[in-house]
Amino acid sequence: MLKEERQNVILHEVNLHNRVLTTYLVERLGVSEDTIRRDLNELADLGRIIKVHGGALSKSFHNAFSPTDVYARSEKKIIAQKAAQLIENGMFVLTTGGTTILELARALPQQLHATFFTGSLPVAFEYSQHPHIEVIVIGDRLLKNSKITVGGAAIEQIRQVKADLCFLGTNAIDLRDGLTDNDLDVVQIKKAMIESSSKVVSLAISEKINTSQRLKVCNINSIDTIITELEPDHELLRPYAAAGLEIR
Repeated sequence: MLKEERQNVILHEVNLHNRVLTTYLVERLGVSEDTIRRDLNELADLGRIIKVHGGALSKSFHNAFSPTDVYARSEKKIIAQKAAQLIENGMFVLTTGGTTILELARALPQQLHATFFTGSLPVAFEYSQHPHIEVIVIGDRLLKNSKITVGGAAIEQIRQVKADLCFLGTNAIDLRDGLTDNDLDVVQIKKAMIESSSKVVSLAISEKINTSQRLKVCNINSIDTIITELEPDHELLRPYAAAGLEIR
């Protein structure tokens, strides 16, 4: 594979998963770690990604306060509109961070009265623009690149909540591997949110279906609903429906 082709694959993986690890790219592309590091440095110098320790971040995820240059934004808007239909007045709702969750925050009906809990600063900011949403920010150590709070205190706060709904921004989802991610701190937050919620909803663009990352969040049967931009009866989603998940 030529360098340009390899770097295009890297860029796509970073935009798709928001954050990727160097070790994942080494395995994905079958090249040396030094080669991947050089590619990441070159892409960062060109302003196409953000180089971080152990991997890279998508610029759209890092600049989450701005809706510009968001990967697959039209698909994420469709997902957000579907997800918003699940929220009823008076609900307690836990949400992670990520660009799809941001679109959900922007899609909430103006007449909705509900309480939202999040550790994502950009998402909390979007919720705060809503006239009738009560916003509770889960606090602890801040991951500066992704602007999300993580850590023991944040997990303990989540455990005190009995949420009606949990919306998970999804890194990767697969029938066999379940929900997976590539950031250990974020995985622990997601685990706590799942345990504290009556219903768990995975928001995922269809490109993330049947993909896996290195760190396990939960088995597929811990998810109640999957929302993608596709029609619910799409062939890609039929195995998940057969496994008992609600598809929207």
